[in-house]
Amino acid sequence: MPTPSAGLENSGSVPNDFTHSAQGTSLRRILGLPALVFFGLVYMVPLTIFTTYGVVTQMTGGRTALAYVVTLLAMIFTALSYSFMVRRYPIAGSAYSYTSLSFGAGAGFLTGWSLLLDYLFLPMINYLVIGLFLNVAFPEVPAWVFVVSAIALVTALNVRGINSVSSMSNLIVAAQVIFVLVFLAMAGKSLFGAPIDFTAPFVGDGSQPGLAPLMAGAAVLCLSFLGFDAVSTLAEEARDPRRDIPRAIVITTLIAGALFFVLALVAQLVFPGSAFQDVDAAANEVMLKAGGQFLAAFFTAIYVAGSVGSALASQASVSRILYSMGRDGILPRRLFGTLSGRFQTPTTAILIVSAVSLLAVVIDLATLASMISFGALVAFSAVNLAVIRTHLFDRRPRQSGDLLRYGLIPAIGFALIAWLWTSLSGLTLAIGLGWFVVGVAYLAVQTSGFRRKAPHVQFSEFE
Repeated sequence: MPTPSAGLENSGSVPNDFTHSAQGTSLRRILGLPALVFFGLVYMVPLTIFTTYGVVTQMTGGRTALAYVVTLLAMIFTALSYSFMVRRYPIAGSAYSYTSLSFGAGAGFLTGWSLLLDYLFLPMINYLVIGLFLNVAFPEVPAWVFVVSAIALVTALNVRGINSVSSMSNLIVAAQVIFVLVFLAMAGKSLFGAPIDFTAPFVGDGSQPGLAPLMAGAAVLCLSFLGFDAVSTLAEEARDPRRDIPRAIVITTLIAGALFFVLALVAQLVFPGSAFQDVDAAANEVMLKAGGQFLAAFFTAIYVAGSVGSALASQASVSRILYSMGRDGILPRRLFGTLSGRFQTPTTAILIVSAVSLLAVVIDLATLASMISFGALVAFSAVNLAVIRTHLFDRRPRQSGDLLRYGLIPAIGFALIAWLWTSLSGLTLAIGLGWFVVGVAYLAVQTSGFRRKAPHVQFSEFE
């Protein structure tokens, strides 16, 4: 495999419509900057703050808004690292591809394997939430019926192509924006004239003092920002990936971070403290306090729609990571590394993700949440290190600002992510490390006990 120092930084040196040399086929390049930003936003689901709002508020002692500031700080530096890598390597595969090209195929596989833990279970969480919420609204219908129906709908849209995903994403983001405006208006009305302690969301209620609870909450909230990573998986479907993908990554992170902070701040002002009747359903208590039954019902409808959109986007992303790994031969190529002749989408990978998602019928939300954090932080750490390796070690810095751009920024990003690592629960670490060990064992089999090189990516423009 050629080294990453093969002079690819110049955006004019690599055509945007390159294809993989092993397949001779390419994904369709139809997405512009607005579609990429919407994709990232719907993946993160602007209302996802209310999924973990009660848990994080209780964990931080009423400092969820401040925890979002900490998380956003870490995510900004990491998002910049993603933008640096996608500008150089505008390919599908996200952290897997970047690590493969920077550290070798073995490290890339283990990064991709860890990321799969995250991506495979993100659609499942959405399906599980859809089943739970709709079962409450329609108790005569079993939750599994809603779960299976949602999986079938999302799978059909993904098989048809990314244009279907993009169109659906735009509608769902628009609906959530309307809800956010209604929530803010009704919350403002409920707060009007009442005494407000604007320091409470930052100092907390005293139930969980100190930095450790705040960082523990921030570690949970980092999962809310996975949308910018998902944007990078569409690099081979963007019309101008070197320009639009980096911009979309940073724009998505900033918009989502600001939105999460504002919603957390307003929710805390409306419902001060961290004591809830049901911590998992804390959002309903906030909605009832802000706008009564109308707002609570409106929230449920929009939240379910957002979960469908998030499942749509997350399934699209993980299927493309599986396709990239199959195309490279690290996963069975015939199973994962092929595109549909009719729709030019990784249909087999999409169907496999759908089959795994059926576990949402029997698995619980707490277990799923524990499985996701590990993969996200592995990917974020690997991409920050890949920037340093690729831009500073594999070639000499060309400008004085390169040391700042490709050295200090990713180093800060890695340090902040490492800090979040220390706040993960023991269960999360145990599950994540177990998954990682399985990946090492699989790689050992594929490489005959590490005596052979792992299958690796080969793009014609890198040769």
